[in-house]
Amino acid sequence: MKEALEVLDNVRLNFSPSGLVALNVTIAFIMFGVALDIKIEHFKQLVMRPKSVIVGVISQFVLLPAVTFLFVLLLNPTPTVALGMLLIASCPGGNISNFMSALAKGNLALSVSLTAIATLSATFMTPINFAFWGDLYINFYNNQGAGDYLVPIKIDFLQMIQTVVVLLGIPVILGLAAAQYLPKLTLKIKKPIRKLSIIIFIAFVVVMLNNNFEHFKNFIHLIFLIVLIHNALALLAGFSISSVFRLPKIDKRTITIETGIQNSALALVLMFNPKIFPPELELGGMTIIAAWWGVWHILSGFAVSSFMARFKLTK
Repeated sequence: MKEALEVLDNVRLNFSPSGLVALNVTIAFIMFGVALDIKIEHFKQLVMRPKSVIVGVISQFVLLPAVTFLFVLLLNPTPTVALGMLLIASCPGGNISNFMSALAKGNLALSVSLTAIATLSATFMTPINFAFWGDLYINFYNNQGAGDYLVPIKIDFLQMIQTVVVLLGIPVILGLAAAQYLPKLTLKIKKPIRKLSIIIFIAFVVVMLNNNFEHFKNFIHLIFLIVLIHNALALLAGFSISSVFRLPKIDKRTITIETGIQNSALALVLMFNPKIFPPELELGGMTIIAAWWGVWHILSGFAVSSFMARFKLTK
């Protein structure tokens, strides 16, 4: 497995500087649109129904990274693939999770509340999680006598925080401010922006696939099963912790989806930031894992949400 995956480290996805700028703008626009749907009442959910919200946050920021770390140890892929999986698991829920929760007939209010809390928390939880689990993996790898391949990888913690704050924090704060102080304008624009956000995101994924079709054609067989199992574990983690805490079925659906839909676009932006990951490092395994995650979680999200929607909710 490891020998086969080593070829990925030399892969360079076709992302031009203008393409990376477009990706940054796309994420910021999407998060602004998400914030327009967030109201103060959604934060009150933490007080009114704290159990489901707390379980959802724990599922995303504690359970998923831990499960991913154990899966990495079991799978024993190349270091860059392992770090890519850990970075994906450290990111907040994806921008389409609210749409998927609605499709699954889950608790939309809980979904939006989790999006609000997770997005704001991600400004510090994503760097902390990746630094913790990434360092833990690096130490484990080097202690196995596999060499010091990972020694040059030093995560710039402050730079990662800065990038996440710019991409998530600022757009969300602007969106919250618009919703609070410009309610009439927000009411007019939030639905078109929500639809446009989904269209732009899917269009970006399609363009990325088209520009990197040869890479995916040549290497998809190496990562397809890894991403499939990793995503399935994320969905299972959300469902399992919800079941352990005996949450209502409608909340189980939402937490399952929120844990399984990850913001892989944010992971890609962090990977392509030369101040975080210097370009001289061969980290192709990280980028191609994150890129395929961005495609796969849309497909799996639609499939799981549609499957859930077929079953009538009971208490």
